Amino acid sequence: MSGIETGIGELFKSAFRRYPTGIAVIAAQGAHGPAGLTASSVASVSVDPPALSFSVIGSRSARAILEAPSFTVNLLGPGHAGLARDFARTGGPRFTPEQGWSVLPTGEPFLPGAQASLRAAPLHLVPVGDSTVVVATVLEVLLGPAEGRLVHHDREFFTHVHGNGNGI
Repeated sequence: MSGIETGIGELFKSAFRRYPTGIAVIAAQGAHGPAGLTASSVASVSVDPPALSFSVIGSRSARAILEAPSFTVNLLGPGHAGLARDFARTGGPRFTPEQGWSVLPTGEPFLPGAQASLRAAPLHLVPVGDSTVVVATVLEVLLGPAEGRLVHHDREFFTHVHGNGNGI
């Protein structure tokens, strides 16, 4: 990689650190048990048919999600900052009873306390550099409590609860 590309890459990362995003934990039943990761790249793609996208980088959890026939995208709320941190780092606790996980009748892990859990199946896997962009069709939407926001900005998680005008 040339110096120009490296410079642009660092500036690119800095630019997106300045851009606040919502947080999700994407979870699947993998060959070796449940797998999951924190993602800030989830986006709505289409309403008809319902579709979403996200990107992952080649971790063990990402590989399990990419190999799964279906997965859940759990959109997190203000009470899930610790869970988001756990799933963002290697070796963090995952799928513990304290985190509130359950399993859908179809086998995917999901978080009943999430603002929404979207059961989805991959439509397209697009390799881009060291990442894979996943475009998925949404098969089921489970709405949870709409109690505020969890936002990732500049490597930190921020919460906002309805009725509380201050971010925490």
